[in-house]
Amino acid sequence: MRTIGQHREAVQALVEPALPGGRGDAESVPVVDLAVASGAGRGYRVLAASVPAPTPLPAFDNSQMDGFAVRAADAGTTLRVVAPIPAGLVPPPLEPGTAAPIMTGARIPDGADAVFPVESSPAGAFPAALDAEVVPVPDDLVAGTFVRVAGSDLRAGSAIARAGQAVTPAVLGALAGAGVATVDVFRRPRVLVVSTGSELLDDGGAAAAGDLRAGAAIGDANGVALSAALAEVGVETRRVRVPDDAERFVDALDQAVGEWADLVLTTGGISAGAYEVVRQALEPRGLQVTPVAMQPGGPQALGSVTIAGRSVPVVAFPGNPVSALVSFEVFLRPVLARAAGLPEARPSADLPSADAATSPAGKHQVRRGTIVDGRVQFVGGPSSHLLWHYAEATHLVHVPVGTSQVDTGDVLTVWSIR
Repeated sequence: MRTIGQHREAVQALVEPALPGGRGDAESVPVVDLAVASGAGRGYRVLAASVPAPTPLPAFDNSQMDGFAVRAADAGTTLRVVAPIPAGLVPPPLEPGTAAPIMTGARIPDGADAVFPVESSPAGAFPAALDAEVVPVPDDLVAGTFVRVAGSDLRAGSAIARAGQAVTPAVLGALAGAGVATVDVFRRPRVLVVSTGSELLDDGGAAAAGDLRAGAAIGDANGVALSAALAEVGVETRRVRVPDDAERFVDALDQAVGEWADLVLTTGGISAGAYEVVRQALEPRGLQVTPVAMQPGGPQALGSVTIAGRSVPVVAFPGNPVSALVSFEVFLRPVLARAAGLPEARPSADLPSADAATSPAGKHQVRRGTIVDGRVQFVGGPSSHLLWHYAEATHLVHVPVGTSQVDTGDVLTVWSIR
């Protein structure tokens, strides 16, 4: 039986080489489109090539605040006030013996080398200070005061962002600020999510609820939940539901994978039952089924499998919905998050338990919980079908191998999943 660490390493070794990252995986995307697509729940994109700055940042000397642009050599004198300089205007040179009212971000006129804030003037604020005919310059003013110098953030020709870097909001802002319209990024990974079971209903909204009450059918919780989890780490997904028939399963898989999928993720069909379709159909093609010392999520499988005439990595999770989601968090999410430029690990903490619980000593148990007053409270039991309780939880709670009893106050590691 594998440990969690051994299986995580096996998943990484299988999946990582299949993810986009080669020269042929790049695409040119407008910066504004990346800004819209990089919000919460979509993951980041990763640059395929470094981006040199076409201009310095900032592109010109500009004012750090609302005030007066002057020559520092005029400190301690009184100057005549000339026309104001709003942002977006290229001002005329500053004449000797004058001060120009200037707004934050406006270009420093030629001849000026310092700004003093409007609060230091007799009027104390704009727009009243615009009516002044003269203004005294503070005695202690020196050159460079409140001036943002061109190139002080980045010199022209230097890399705004580097190949392999995540396109974060700050990177996008820097690109836009330098006038970069498009960048080359790696395409998103593509994962085919395969839900197995003849009992699964087609997507049917309200109509499906009646079918659930009337018979033995169930909705495709795994396909929906895992597609959403994959989207959070920047993955494109397609879903397919297949029956418990090995021949039909293989035909459906061949058609759905085609040349599109980088990875196939299946749920169900790998245990010891009579209709384990994933095991029956894919073991002869290279899938390896192995138990892992984890609860829930003990049955696991993976391998390079021949599908649609090519070798495709397949990761197979158990069919119970909590098992599938826990398996994703523990085994697959880390490698996909790293590829998307996101933190590999969930935020974690070691906190005392508010509850007592039991755990199989030979397995690493992953419970669901929430944090109240700095203590871990379990949400629901350990069973792998309690999906609503998973939805109510804010953390995954880890009970390590060798622990059969958790007592109140025992310290446990928790991962934030919100």
